[in-house]
Formats: sequence, structure tokens, C-alpha cells
Amino acid sequence: MEAATAATDVLPLSPDALLAQLDGWGIAYQLHAHVPLRTVEEAKQVEAEMEQPGVTNLKIKNLYLRDRKKRNYLISVEQDRAVDLKALGKEIDAAGLSFGSADRLMQNLGIKPGAVSPLAMVNGVKAGVIFYMDAAAKEVDAINMHPLVNDRTVVMARDDFLTFMERIGCEIRWV
Repeated sequence: MEAATAATDVLPLSPDALLAQLDGWGIAYQLHAHVPLRTVEEAKQVEAEMEQPGVTNLKIKNLYLRDRKKRNYLISVEQDRAVDLKALGKEIDAAGLSFGSADRLMQNLGIKPGAVSPLAMVNGVKAGVIFYMDAAAKEVDAINMHPLVNDRTVVMARDDFLTFMERIGCEIRWV
């Protein structure tokens, strides 16, 4: 299952429609096209192209998780942060965290594996997905995220990201 732009015909919201919505709301971003990225290591190979002098960017990895009570979570943390699912479960009061399936990912966030992103909460809020963001995001100028596909990255100012989450009705819980 490819998560790149060429395979978006099955997505409930296309990346272009998402970007048009951001434009319509006046939310600024820089869009970067690149090879499909599936891992943090692959992302690190293209991140230098997205850097701007004097701007601190949070580069994130995203975990789609499910707990024993069948609640779904999207957790976005700094890309080099080690994540212990048991400890995270205690921190967010979610016992038995495990990775959600590709089918649930599509059903609840409207994306394919490899394209997990906070921007997918545009679909996730309707499905009741609970969103947690690394508290490090409070201290940066911008956040790098996929716009529902893994061959593009959006660099968005932190305040614009917060505006987006507010516009879609997504509560950010900090971890």
C-alpha cells in the first residue's frame, strides 16, 4: 500500500484538498516534494532541504495506537525520542497500547501507513481519535508534517499549526 501522492484515489480527503483548505483558512505553510519517506532515517536525508536559517523546526514521528478499551490515539513526538509504549500508556492513562492496523488507520485517520501525520486529524476528529503532541512543540518555530502522503512535507509555523487544530476542533493533549 503506497502512501505517496500517486496513490491518493482511495483517501477520503486528498492532499491537494487539504492544502486548498489550509489556503482557504489563510494558514501559511511551505510545501516540499521529495521521495516517499517511510522511516525517520529516510526523513533525515531530506530534512536539510527544508531548513531555514534562524528557524527551529520540530521534526516528528507519528504513532497510530489503540488501547485495550479500543480507543484510538495519534501520538506525535520528536523524531529521535524513544517511545516506551508501556510507559506512554501510564502517562496518558491508556493501558495495553499497541499499533493500530492499516485498515483502522484508513478508517479513523483516512491515510495509509507511512503518511501518519497530525494533519490527518482533519479526519481523526470525526472518528474520535485522541491526539497527543510532544510538549517540545511549544518551544519551536515550526513543525514538519506530511500532508496525508509521504512524498511531501509541509513546514508550518507552530502558531499556524495550533490554528489548524482549533479550526478542525481537535483538542491537543501534551505529552
